[in-house]
Amino acid sequence: MVKQTIVECFAEQSHPDMLEEFDRASLEELVARHETPFMVLDLSEVDYQYKLLQAALPGVKLFYAVKALSHPALIKRLKSLGCRFDLATSGEVELAESLGVKGEQCIHTHPIKKVKEIQRALEFGCNRFVIDNMEELKKFIPYAGQVELIIRVSFRSKQAVVDLSRKFGCALEELPMLVEFAYQNKIEVVGLSFHVGSQSLSPMTQADAIRASIAAMKVMSSIRWKLLDIGGSFPVSYQETVLPIADFCAPVMEALSELPEGVEVFAEPGRFIAAPAMIEVVSIVGKARRGAKNWYYLDDGVYGGFSGQMFDHASYPLAPLKPFDPSGEFLSSVLAGPTCDSIDIVSEDIELPDMQVGDILIAKKMGAYTIASATEFNLYPKPKVVVVEDIFDTEAEAL
Repeated sequence: MVKQTIVECFAEQSHPDMLEEFDRASLEELVARHETPFMVLDLSEVDYQYKLLQAALPGVKLFYAVKALSHPALIKRLKSLGCRFDLATSGEVELAESLGVKGEQCIHTHPIKKVKEIQRALEFGCNRFVIDNMEELKKFIPYAGQVELIIRVSFRSKQAVVDLSRKFGCALEELPMLVEFAYQNKIEVVGLSFHVGSQSLSPMTQADAIRASIAAMKVMSSIRWKLLDIGGSFPVSYQETVLPIADFCAPVMEALSELPEGVEVFAEPGRFIAAPAMIEVVSIVGKARRGAKNWYYLDDGVYGGFSGQMFDHASYPLAPLKPFDPSGEFLSSVLAGPTCDSIDIVSEDIELPDMQVGDILIAKKMGAYTIASATEFNLYPKPKVVVVEDIFDTEAEAL
């Protein structure tokens, strides 16, 4: 039987959350070795997602958005694959530096920065920065001749689950003013960038933004444009079906074919690479009957690894680890987190077989914006991360 990565252990059978029998033994081995709750980061899936996206975006330089999941093992694996990195804070700069990443392999994409953050990035050797307003541009006057600036433009998308152009990005009409000010102060502007939103369900806003950016470049033809940064937005399937990545990127690549010769293209994937690469293993620590539903209390919730449900609007697929009859009775159930807060609900209405205290549940697509935004509310520790080369690796290491 062909090996499967950890994220392929969810069968497409009569009940959509059923785990394949083939994979249960491997998962049970991990449960026997590690106390729940814990995450499992599958590096083979990191490889797969990175290569899949690169194949869908030929010629585009990929800069992994470190904020999605900043685990050192993931960063090191991506570095070995030739990936570059999208950094937004001095903490991320320091992490990249500690792992042997070079500054020239990075861009600093936060449109709003303290002066000391600019200085720290320059010390690291990263000299490409994103700005989106005049006040930010003025911060770079002392660093003229040392930096290359990318101006971020706002393109709103109703199809994106997380709108990232509400908080950042200038209007297209503001570009000439910013470019002229930079020119007068001998600050080099080399490119434009945008981010139409995270988990975009349609590629058309991104394609339209590319064409609008190209048009703006042609209007300001006196600038030697070096690059266009098309941001992230590449979706993954949680509960909903999304376009295969090759189909999603096809209209994006068609739009990019209109770029002037010599302009490089950057992209900033985070979710697409990280989300499928990690699962979470949780235990049922309590059970109660409340009204017409079974309530199951887990040892992690929305203040921990499931924090993405609050901050990232994600809904993670869950399945019981123990075998069950998919044709048997499924009961309307609630999955609650362990904290004392009533908002700590992982699922209000999920169909599950009758389960017991001590039973294990597996949540998939847990890599992006989960452990990154987890807290230690009630002093529950964040889930540890177990790193494996693939689900069959018997040398998993807890980090």
